[in-house]
Amino acid sequence: MADELVLYTNPMSRGRIARWMMEEIGQPYRAEIVGFGEPMKGAAYKAINPMGKVPALQHGDTVVTECAAICAYMADAFPQAGLAPAPNSRSRGPYYRWMFFAAGPVEAAVASKAFGLEVPPDRARAIGYGTYADTMDTLEYAVTRGEYLTGDRFSAADVYVGSQVLWGLQFGTIEKRPAFEAYGARISARPAARRAAEIDDALMAEMQKQG
Repeated sequence: MADELVLYTNPMSRGRIARWMMEEIGQPYRAEIVGFGEPMKGAAYKAINPMGKVPALQHGDTVVTECAAICAYMADAFPQAGLAPAPNSRSRGPYYRWMFFAAGPVEAAVASKAFGLEVPPDRARAIGYGTYADTMDTLEYAVTRGEYLTGDRFSAADVYVGSQVLWGLQFGTIEKRPAFEAYGARISARPAARRAAEIDDALMAEMQKQG
């Protein structure tokens, strides 16, 4: 029997990224909804993720946390889905490059902007993302080099980077540049993206109804 896939998530969290990835993979999985507060910070869940945050993925005896890692792991664990370039292909470098650019500089730059944190210009070189402007320019470069991040083929990198772009556009932490809006429209139209959003939106509505 194949190892069970269990996604620990919450529809009002970054777990939506992992949900999208699971829908792209197309393998059966079970979702465990973890509430904020005690359920997420309690001993039972922290035995799975000591950070007390979602998402987390359990695949048999393997536990993976962090959205970029979950996307990369799932793409490699289920190569038949075609969501990761071959290790020896020319696309593998850009695949890693842009996924982890989003997990590092983009995540940090966007969080700083959201909380009104500004790095003094003379200290920018000490920060991984440099400046918000440089990060946005580089992100625009990434999404305009082809239809997708590795060229003409959608990959797990587009799930992760695309989620960052879509959320940033929605909440105003990423500038509404035409390149970002066009890229966001392309990837959010994917059937798996729509399925994942419908599942999590329905869960969110039910949770809000229950108070």
